[in-house]
Amino acid sequence: MAISGSSFLQGNLIADYHFKISVKKQTPHSQNLKMVVPMNIIHASHVANSSLVEAVQVQEMRPLSFDLLFPNFHFKEYMKTKAIRVNKALDDAVPLQKPIKIHDAMRYSLLAGGKRVRPMLCIASCELVGGDESLAIPMACAVEMIHTMSLIHDDLPCMDNDDLRRGKPTNHKVYGEETAVLAGDALLSLAFEHIAAKTSDVSAGRVVKAIAELASAVGSEGLVAGQIVDLTSEGKQVNLNDLEYIHVHKTSKLLEAAVVCGAIIGGGNSSEIVRMRNYARCIGLLFQVVDDILDVTKSSEELGKTAGKDLASDKATYPKLMGLEGAKKFADELVAMAIEELSYFDAVKAAPLYHLANYIAYRQN
Repeated sequence: MAISGSSFLQGNLIADYHFKISVKKQTPHSQNLKMVVPMNIIHASHVANSSLVEAVQVQEMRPLSFDLLFPNFHFKEYMKTKAIRVNKALDDAVPLQKPIKIHDAMRYSLLAGGKRVRPMLCIASCELVGGDESLAIPMACAVEMIHTMSLIHDDLPCMDNDDLRRGKPTNHKVYGEETAVLAGDALLSLAFEHIAAKTSDVSAGRVVKAIAELASAVGSEGLVAGQIVDLTSEGKQVNLNDLEYIHVHKTSKLLEAAVVCGAIIGGGNSSEIVRMRNYARCIGLLFQVVDDILDVTKSSEELGKTAGKDLASDKATYPKLMGLEGAKKFADELVAMAIEELSYFDAVKAAPLYHLANYIAYRQN
């Protein structure tokens, strides 16, 4: 199976990846999904100086069927329970204290709702490799703090200039541009402080490697790289490779870090972390492809943010470059590849990540 019109498979995910996926019907929470796993696969880490994520070769494994186990998983209840715990942890992490204005601004965006997909991915990845939720909560909160920072800054007039986020006025509309910038800065700093200060019962070596992973995802070779290339591409002709680079860095890297950091904190071995990285790279790009599709198929009310903005500004998107049906097909291929990586794990433990992949693929806002 090739990904239509994209170098993602060749350039960013893996080398020598040969597999087959048989899906009777590509629908959310399908009961007919049969997995046939790769015959052999070679991976390499993109994070420098990480002994946990090295080149790994995995030999042939027995095909695995998830169709009997996954339908019994209560995904809505799982999401609700995890979101409540994450929201409580975030509320505790950023108390309303002096200076009141900056902490109020931080809390305004951090506690504004949202699906908490990244924290859930972090926790589910930790649990998949044998860790406990309590180990991953500080990291999960940190990822959400960084994600919130990126949204506050992305909405600024000098960036995407947006007035609406999660159905509410954006941070700078409520607190002013100067405070919004500082609120984002404060959340970014707090994220790393929170991991270092609050993570317990995890070896120092793993905490340091997780921090390095997360920092790499946010910096000049991660989120910032995607953002600057996006900004400098405005008004220019952008091809699929350029668009892929922007979104792999701007969106996918942080999702990848959430999953990989969860696996590191949870005690995952090298091959498990590599598989989690591949899963995350697929769903990270999937998240953006679906975002682009929703932008042209849903209203602002349905999305909780300004719809059709990319179309109005003539911005390059997957539907624009591939057509709406081509973008939908690409999304189907990405979710299938992500689920393929889960076939190497215990099916019961992998159920949350299976459903999270489908949730990302078939979400409506």
